Amino acid sequence: MGFIWINDVSINFGGLSLLNGVSFQIEPGERIGLLGRNGSGKSTLMKLLAGQTFPDTGKIVRHGDVRTAILPQDIPQGLTGRVYDVVASGGLEHAELLREYHELTLRVAGRAHDADLLGKLERVQHQIEASGAWHYHQRVKKALARTELDENAEFEVLSAGLKRRVFLARALVSEPDLLLLDEPTNHLDINTIIWLEDFLLRYEKTLMFVTHDRAFLQRLATRIVEIDRGRLASFPSDYRTYLDRRQVLLDAEERRWNEFDKKLDKEEIWIRKGIRARRTRNEGRVRALLKMREERARRREQAGVARLAIQEAERSGRMVVDAETISFAWDDRRIVDGFSTTIIRGDKVGIMGRNGCGKTTLLKILLGDLKPQQGRLRLGTGIKIAYFDQLRAQLDERKTLRENVADGNDTIIMGNATRHIVGYLQDFLFSPEQTMAPVSSLSGGERNRLLLAKLFAIPSNVLVLDEPTNDLDAETLELLEEQLLEYSGTVLLVSHDREFLNNVVTSTIVFEGEGLLEEYIGGYDDWLRQRKAPAESSKSPASVEKKEKRKKPPNEKRKLTFKETRELEGLPQVIGAMEDEKACLMATLNSPEFYAGHDMAKITAANERLKVLETGLDEAYNRWEELENLAAKLSAGSAKDAGGTDL
Repeated sequence: MGFIWINDVSINFGGLSLLNGVSFQIEPGERIGLLGRNGSGKSTLMKLLAGQTFPDTGKIVRHGDVRTAILPQDIPQGLTGRVYDVVASGGLEHAELLREYHELTLRVAGRAHDADLLGKLERVQHQIEASGAWHYHQRVKKALARTELDENAEFEVLSAGLKRRVFLARALVSEPDLLLLDEPTNHLDINTIIWLEDFLLRYEKTLMFVTHDRAFLQRLATRIVEIDRGRLASFPSDYRTYLDRRQVLLDAEERRWNEFDKKLDKEEIWIRKGIRARRTRNEGRVRALLKMREERARRREQAGVARLAIQEAERSGRMVVDAETISFAWDDRRIVDGFSTTIIRGDKVGIMGRNGCGKTTLLKILLGDLKPQQGRLRLGTGIKIAYFDQLRAQLDERKTLRENVADGNDTIIMGNATRHIVGYLQDFLFSPEQTMAPVSSLSGGERNRLLLAKLFAIPSNVLVLDEPTNDLDAETLELLEEQLLEYSGTVLLVSHDREFLNNVVTSTIVFEGEGLLEEYIGGYDDWLRQRKAPAESSKSPASVEKKEKRKKPPNEKRKLTFKETRELEGLPQVIGAMEDEKACLMATLNSPEFYAGHDMAKITAANERLKVLETGLDEAYNRWEELENLAAKLSAGSAKDAGGTDL
């Protein structure tokens, strides 16, 4: 029997039944992934288990002295003090006493002969002994060691990832039998997520966690529990097996309801015959029909599916970004050091690196918002950018949803069609009532969906997404992936979601440290296969080699990059198409009939297009020659290095 039993629990919020008579048990040692749509009741269930809220009906039975602790989704603002103090505050009974003791030990270390300080320290030690708090102090030290934290660091200056690690240590201090984690990977970089996975795999107690990170789910979960339309469904399996089993159940449910609806329709036809039905006096059949009507009224259909659609602008030029040995630094800290890349129309480029390494800064440089301090950056023609900001700064929290997306208008233009704003927002799973609510009332996942709705209403051919996956449920993530794959424009994507990167990007730019950036073909898993082994890259000679490689001028590269090779192969076709268009346009301009109508706008447009073609051809021929010469030079250099001899 489980050590926690949820028995026939129901809870309502704002007229909506979040949990409707649910029952299930939690076994010791399980790692349960809790899934469900945004707003389905996942956080509410976690709070029920943590004892922070109570059910309307039903009960939660705990066998023995079961302790629970929760890692919240959002870290409270305004917390100050050392890391030790924040972790110790997880046990409120002794927190102030231990904070004072820790402060005094630090002060005494620098003033060992201060009698007043020594006296205060002795007094606090006696208080700790009298209250039995030494045991708790050891638990704080143990939690700090397990989470690899510096107990004397100031909490307020830590990165978002380290703050979440501090709160994990804070939750561990109570030595909980059930540890509850609400979106633990949000705002963490990939290295920290992998550290957290390794830590939780070694954790010997019971876990329940809510996450949108599918790779995290697959690696950790031993059971999946899904909240769907107020009910709980349990799948004792990993995440991928759950997906297969869930689809089988949904298909069976759809067939069952189709049969039910057919039978109900048949009975409705029978009852509408009126007199003949009453004459038969088949009261049992009438009662059965009434029961079927009630069942149909109680039925909650499968949750609606978001219908995402990206509005595309006219195509940009073939070259979107061309960066050559660009460098940038904040004060004395190198962000980018001698990086070169060419981004071609249609590329989908992922950007990976630790929190604070400069991913957002790199985006701003590549978009021309920041000027590189060294090197050359060229932007292509006809670029129209839509930008997803991870801080959601484009959303005005005081305004309503419709005001944010349509500036208060009733309609928006999508392609050649006009759409009512309410219908458009319903595609993103917002009810008509929600469209009039302020953004401040939305959850994190809902805010991200709203920002996507705002973003996708803007015609674009370059889509820039800075951590778009935070708080989105798995179904919406998969729909977003599909849209990005179908998008014909260019995508620049910063994300810590490994599965998302694997499914979307064609190449990755990775921050390797000290301003060094490397580009790899494919997504996250491809990078793992191509990168140097961590042990190798940590050796001193390898570090020296990397630095020397970074300082080499671009003409000393060993071979053309993947993108340069692809660009070189494609240039003849591009030039051929431009030459054909130029020939047709010249024939038109040389024809007397073209000028017969005196359509000056048409004549001007044709001449302007001719100028664009001629400029483009000059650039294309120059680039072709540049790449051919570079390829020949690198080929000759490789042959020389190989020590070959002509025979």
